[in-house]
Amino acid sequence: MIEEMKELEKCEICPRKCKVNRLKEEKGFCKLGVEVKVALVSSHDFEEPCISGIGKDTKSSGTVFFSNCNLRCVFCQNHEISAGGKGKVITIERLAEIFLEEQERKVNNINLVTPTMYAYQIIEAIKIAKAKGLHIPIIYNSNGYENVETIKALNGYIDVYLPDLKYYANELAIKYSSAPNYFDIATRAIKEMYAQVGGPQFDENGIIQKGVIIRHLILPNHVQNTKRILKWIKENMPEDIYVSVMAQYFPTYKAKNMDELNRKINIKEYREVENYLYALDLKNGYMQDLGKHEEEYVPKFDFRGVE
Repeated sequence: MIEEMKELEKCEICPRKCKVNRLKEEKGFCKLGVEVKVALVSSHDFEEPCISGIGKDTKSSGTVFFSNCNLRCVFCQNHEISAGGKGKVITIERLAEIFLEEQERKVNNINLVTPTMYAYQIIEAIKIAKAKGLHIPIIYNSNGYENVETIKALNGYIDVYLPDLKYYANELAIKYSSAPNYFDIATRAIKEMYAQVGGPQFDENGIIQKGVIIRHLILPNHVQNTKRILKWIKENMPEDIYVSVMAQYFPTYKAKNMDELNRKINIKEYREVENYLYALDLKNGYMQDLGKHEEEYVPKFDFRGVE
């Protein structure tokens, strides 16, 4: 099956377009060949309310954490799998089984975390799983650094897109994620995502079935970056777009040694973003509470549910 994936022969799946032959185990920026690597399969209660649900009687999100990444975020809380590559190699057939096992656990959705480099393997796994009865929504939980052509190939397979929109300024994207032209690339991809799935649709329990939710993480000392992102969303996306503003940043990985990033956001920064968000009058979305122990919510990547 993998041998038939021509897209891996000269890989241009992500915007880096490394052009390596992954079928012959040549490695580009993401350091992946043909293998599918997964670090954790879990039921996750801490996504947005319309994804994980609210309250004791609601279900969880069925997360599948893929290994490796096409970004190098200095503050990545999942750096042991994204940069370190920790994970178990599985087949496409096993990935399809994982989707069905998650559904059997009565989760709300299949939540594909950092799926970009595996887009074509995921398509094949979805085909197999749907033929065997997979019917819950599939979420593409992405860092936003996506090739539009790859997003077009996912049309019809993905129900909900959950992209990050991290940076407005190119210098920040390069400095913190080694991602040239991040804003232009991510916004083009997000527009394509919306063109595919349209406005949000929810079931009777308020769980999203279709749509786009744009995530943005507030960084310390970079409130202006956040404001510019939110302003762009207000001015360039349809009024029904959902936005999730996250306040969960904590210094980890390389950011612990960077003066401007080696602390959490403070209450002044939080209130400034909150006030700006309400002033913009974005209609739909969430603003995460400012917490105290965000690091406790980082998953333990112990390969549960993978084999």
